[in-house]
Amino acid sequence: MLKEKITSIVFGRLDGKDIFWITLRNGTTTVRLTNIGCSITSIHTPDRKGTIKNIVAGFASPMDYIRNPWYFGSIIGRYVNRIGGSLFYLDRQAVQLSTNDGSNHLHGGFEGFNRKIWSLKETLDNGVVFEYASPDGEEGYPGNLCVQMKYTLHEDNRLELGYTAVTDKRTPVNLSNHSYFNLTGFDDPTIRDQVVMINAKGYTEKYAQNLPTGNILPLEGTPLDLSKPVRFGDRIDKLPFDRGFDHNYVLDGNRPAAEVYDPSSGRVLRVITDQPGIQLYTANWWDGSLRGAHIQPYRQHGAFALETQAFPDSPNRPEFPNTILTPGEIYCTNTIFEFDIK
Repeated sequence: MLKEKITSIVFGRLDGKDIFWITLRNGTTTVRLTNIGCSITSIHTPDRKGTIKNIVAGFASPMDYIRNPWYFGSIIGRYVNRIGGSLFYLDRQAVQLSTNDGSNHLHGGFEGFNRKIWSLKETLDNGVVFEYASPDGEEGYPGNLCVQMKYTLHEDNRLELGYTAVTDKRTPVNLSNHSYFNLTGFDDPTIRDQVVMINAKGYTEKYAQNLPTGNILPLEGTPLDLSKPVRFGDRIDKLPFDRGFDHNYVLDGNRPAAEVYDPSSGRVLRVITDQPGIQLYTANWWDGSLRGAHIQPYRQHGAFALETQAFPDSPNRPEFPNTILTPGEIYCTNTIFEFDIK
């Protein structure tokens, strides 16, 4: 039985499994989840006048998360971001992954964790734990990987995301959540007037296929430098190749890792993480053709994602932090989305 502050609605069944919404409340913030993709489907927070809005992109029906071409709110795995050539070497053996992004492997492949039906493992006073067992060979990855994802909504308006995983064979693991935020609640269809800051002095250089070169370059003096607060709109147009931000920032360890402020509503999002990197993506390829839970279609630069992560293509980059999980070890990482008002 679900405990106080947590409610559940069974929406239907798919592949013989219940599909449901789970809602977490703390009196100020309301977070809705679905077990399809272990996804965050909405986050309702107040503005400075007390008006409640949903500040994340999502769908009105949980069944839409099976398709979900933009990964709205979902857990990404086994490996968020790209692995070059869909290939890496592990213990001197070539491991061929599925190829779903040109010649590369992106966000766990064709049927990544975002498309899986997770089980509800445990309910807590203020959160839930989901579980997914990824079989040996899924999307090409070695080892049976058991993943648990804990969402906890604290009374001080912190949504904590706790990721753990264990394996029976050495395998790369790099998990993240792919929520898209617009702090106006999509009243403004773009994020251009929202103000962003990321505590980073460097970023992983990349080339044409969005793969890292292996170099970490300084941010100072470039349009990518967000070490001081700046309007998204003041920088997006200076990044024509990507149509905006789509870059992995090398975090410097200061808190918060990132902060975004919306002057019109007063809403603030802070991101705190123990991960070494954060991918800032500004919905550069949204084109207005996709409609979700909000009235208006989702258009270019309509939201931002802050994906906490290890670095892209790390299995092919020994100079980057290790992402190989070994039997007997526990993959464990935490990220916090903190909601505030100015």
